[in-house]
Amino acid sequence: MATFTVTTVTTAAPRWQTWNSSPFCIERTAGRAAGTVILRFSGPFTLRDAYTCLPTEKLSKMLDLEPTPDEAPMVRNILDLTACPYMDSSGLGVIVTHHVRCQKRGVRLIAAGMSPRVREIFKMTKVDTIIPIVETVEQAEEA
Repeated sequence: MATFTVTTVTTAAPRWQTWNSSPFCIERTAGRAAGTVILRFSGPFTLRDAYTCLPTEKLSKMLDLEPTPDEAPMVRNILDLTACPYMDSSGLGVIVTHHVRCQKRGVRLIAAGMSPRVREIFKMTKVDTIIPIVETVEQAEEA
């Protein structure tokens, strides 16, 4: 049985935000195939939610392309957006920056499980033309 390292970064919601939305979280897990890393986003990915309580260097560390000691070098990165109800332009900007970093390293980036609201921001900004989108993480792992 394979052992996977799971790293979760969760922001603590400020008092003014707790009524408005769930906290933002990114969980990094290994996929089924060697070299596949899945980043599961949950909660809203907005400037306020992602950066208010989460230092930029922690967010950057979660999106790091370097493998952990027990991971194979990354060749595929899947963004699981199933539990991300919406994002603003700053959240999308982080994803586009991550995409550029992936391209420079030869890592294939695939987005999966988008809500209609998240899909609309990808479509409106034409990011859907540069980052492949599939319905499920399982489809992304097979792509």
